[in-house]
Amino acid sequence: MQRRLCYISRCYRNAESAGSKAKSDYETVLRSMGAVNLGLPISFHNNKVVAFLLNLIGIGLLVLRLRKGDILFLQYPVKKYFVFLCRFARFRKASSIVFIHDLGSFRRGKVKVPKEIKKLMNADYLIAANTAMRSWLLDHGYSHPVGVMGFHDYLADSSPKDSPSLEPTNITVAYAGGLAKRKNSFLEQLSHQSFSYKLLLYGNNKDLELCDNKNIIRHPFMKDTDFIEKVQANFGLIWDGDSLDECSGPWGEYLKYNSPHKASFYIRAGLPLIIWRCAALAPLVEEEGIGILIDSLQELDHILKDMTSERYEKMIENISRVNAQISNGQCLKNALLKAMESFNQPEKTVY
Repeated sequence: MQRRLCYISRCYRNAESAGSKAKSDYETVLRSMGAVNLGLPISFHNNKVVAFLLNLIGIGLLVLRLRKGDILFLQYPVKKYFVFLCRFARFRKASSIVFIHDLGSFRRGKVKVPKEIKKLMNADYLIAANTAMRSWLLDHGYSHPVGVMGFHDYLADSSPKDSPSLEPTNITVAYAGGLAKRKNSFLEQLSHQSFSYKLLLYGNNKDLELCDNKNIIRHPFMKDTDFIEKVQANFGLIWDGDSLDECSGPWGEYLKYNSPHKASFYIRAGLPLIIWRCAALAPLVEEEGIGILIDSLQELDHILKDMTSERYEKMIENISRVNAQISNGQCLKNALLKAMESFNQPEKTVY
């Protein structure tokens, strides 16, 4: 009997949001691996009712198409039917592998930790976003096998230009995303500071009150493909919360456990990373040699002033290597292959 790798394609409401981008990218990677879509073709629709109905139809098709011995890949959170899908897979004598994008018991606090762990226990194998998330899951009672992803893959039909050379008197740092008090209020504090590097803000400002600062240069929202091709910066900053001294508040604290899609976005644009030392991705950034770890934004100006051209050029070289991996889905492929091997089953797996 051949063992199929399967998934269920979804209808996404916003093609340009980080969540939809990551999940739809992984559907593309799955197709490239020869995985079987048991639902409807991937689609995008802003109408909630239409999206719900299309996804419900997809669930119905999965019920009809899932076979004994299949390996069903799911992307968590699944807003509805997660427990049903995992249990139905077991009923059909199939297995489930679940990649965790986001934990509801963290940033949004919509579910208590024991309840979420109990929910996740319905999966046969989890792929955590990073090693910190894996440790958290095991520490809080998850007892099935858990693998690790690392950086998100990021597919895009564009390539970065050659990175600008490092000029000690004109270092540029990009910060991209939806700019709002609830997530980025540290920028308000930073706008009152004096520093020598240029901070390039990319994104629509929702409610931040930034004072005039000659070294903060604002840009409107830019599509990811345009950003990757056109941004001219030396680094990409990963920092959330309401403090310059640490990543605090719900969004900042969550950096200790999640893998922000923004990191891969910067890597695809050829930008070495500046990241909080306590962030979950910090050890991987250090291991790959693709950025700077900082304890506080207060120290960044001094660190950048001491940056040498030799060190920066080595980061650019390493970024190019990691970029090649995440641009073709290698991170998910590696994690999935390891997950499927863990089942240690004699039947041939098709992928």
